[in-house]
Amino acid sequence: MRARLIGNALGLALSALAVTAPRAAEVSDGVVKVGILNDLSGIYSDFTGRGSAVAAQIAIDEMGGKVLGSPVELVAADHQNKPDIAANLAREWFDQGRVDMIADFPTSSTALAVMEIAKQKNRVTMLSAGVAMAAINEKCSALNAQWMVNTYALAAGTAKALLKAGKKSWYFVTADYTFGHSLEKDASAVVEAEGGKVLGVSRHPFPGGDFSSFMLKAQASGAQVIALANAGSDTVNAVKQAAEYGIGRSEKQVIAPLLTYITDVKSLGLAKAQDMYLTEAFYWDYDERSRAFAETYFAKMKRMPSASQAAVYSAVLSYLKAIQAAGTDEAGAVMAKLRTMTIDDAVIRNGRLRADGALVHDLLLLQVKKPAESKRDWDFYNVRAVLKGEDVFPKPSDACPLNAKG
Repeated sequence: MRARLIGNALGLALSALAVTAPRAAEVSDGVVKVGILNDLSGIYSDFTGRGSAVAAQIAIDEMGGKVLGSPVELVAADHQNKPDIAANLAREWFDQGRVDMIADFPTSSTALAVMEIAKQKNRVTMLSAGVAMAAINEKCSALNAQWMVNTYALAAGTAKALLKAGKKSWYFVTADYTFGHSLEKDASAVVEAEGGKVLGVSRHPFPGGDFSSFMLKAQASGAQVIALANAGSDTVNAVKQAAEYGIGRSEKQVIAPLLTYITDVKSLGLAKAQDMYLTEAFYWDYDERSRAFAETYFAKMKRMPSASQAAVYSAVLSYLKAIQAAGTDEAGAVMAKLRTMTIDDAVIRNGRLRADGALVHDLLLLQVKKPAESKRDWDFYNVRAVLKGEDVFPKPSDACPLNAKG
């Protein structure tokens, strides 16, 4: 009898230990693995590339390199802006590398490809550079977050400012693939809803080379705004070639890049980029918190972070905090926890993650400084307004079935 009582007591003790065991036991494989998948050598490498991995590591270091007592590891690879390469890398990472979350994804087609695989494998994706609306509409996933911006929010911020200034007629020069089409569509909708008119569109190959014919056609349209629905070196080259012809250098006709990073302004120089309006989610010199993160990044990269690279930092930091709060790295539980959190860090302000994966938060309306206004290198912008998230992000769409669930 005594032996039976001892056995029962031991069983109860073991059960109690199982309940109160360290939460590290709920981290799969004993390690949390974060992947950065982006362009390391091509058209988008300047605003993502190695800098995104550095930003991710800063977030990991800020968490002490561990979550729930388990180490956090980082892997990175070049998807070459090709959906098939991105998909193959993701499968390998999920199946063999045991990667838990992948972030970044410049080139929206790569993001959409990996999102599908992540759903099948019960893994998380965080689109810090993928901005196509499809990610929160018809392709939405409960395991995905579009962590920085989307094409509608970018278009709404810049377009509304220019329309308010009386720039009513628009012409689009668009990268001929998913991202460019999405940006053009969303900006056109804003222009027309605010009483403006789209006079025409020219679509260029991706990546582009010679933009002179497209920009001259846009100039000949007489449109008050030549809107660039492209990004990276495509945007830089279009603006440079326009400057050679004197396009966009008068108040009668301005150039408005709809997705512009601080790295693009650096490449252009203030003399060519001055006075341009743009919308960004992050500017390193906005306040003390943004400067503190940027200085840590600068010490490692010798340059300031783009908004996309800053978004990687915020995404990884928030993901790890959600694991800590959820007590597990199981994808569904982590994303559910993220949707209960207010995101407020050095990069994202007043952020809430919606059911469809849109992170709604404040953005900045910026204007590029004239050369004489800049006090130091990377001092490029005047902050003209803080754009509240609810004013610039799109409303939840019926195209995403997750929205019906609240």
